Amino acid sequence: MAHDKRLTAARATVDRNKNYDLAEAITLAKSNAKAKFDETIEISLNLGIDPRHADQMVRGLISLPNGTGKVLRVGVFARGAKAEEALAAGADVVGADDLAEKVQAGDIQFDRCIATPDMMALVGKLGKILGPRGLMPNPKLGTVTMDVKGAVTAAKSGQVEFRAEKAGIIHAGIGKASFEDDKLVENAKALIDAVQKAKPTGAKGTYLKRVALSTTMGPGIHVDVATVA
Repeated sequence: MAHDKRLTAARATVDRNKNYDLAEAITLAKSNAKAKFDETIEISLNLGIDPRHADQMVRGLISLPNGTGKVLRVGVFARGAKAEEALAAGADVVGADDLAEKVQAGDIQFDRCIATPDMMALVGKLGKILGPRGLMPNPKLGTVTMDVKGAVTAAKSGQVEFRAEKAGIIHAGIGKASFEDDKLVENAKALIDAVQKAKPTGAKGTYLKRVALSTTMGPGIHVDVATVA
């Protein structure tokens, strides 16, 4: 298959035993982005944490300086003036009980969910649906707020949510292969800085253990941690 040949050729350009400088890794990843669509540049951060413990959870939001190149669909649970504010700010789906019914039916037409505080009694009933998808609004992330306009605008302008998975790994997109190298470097460093600042109190030993880059269809490239600090 063409994809298999392309991936094999891309792997041949990557030294699996080398930890690349961040800028060098980005250039290499971009050179292997040869799919028919604009591939996403993805970063993986392996952290020295155990997310199963409450004091070792890592989660947050960061507005990347150069955006992500991806258009997020934003859903907002709000009523009245706040619902109108959400629509005016560019929210894709806005509602209350009607939106909750759609979610319960599996009709989820959004990638980020925002709610006003008064809606959380309703949204809380959707936790089993929204939670596993990483869509549950959270006041610590600024997605439960009365500043609906600000939250929608931030989500639409390149805000990235990061969250450590069970193995202590964070995966996030930092832009598209069509981005200039320096803009991807800026985005990567901004994300890593946010993750560093989100270091939990329970983390012991080395916090940022490994970093890797890849494109949507490309091989992983190991990055020298010293070049991302």
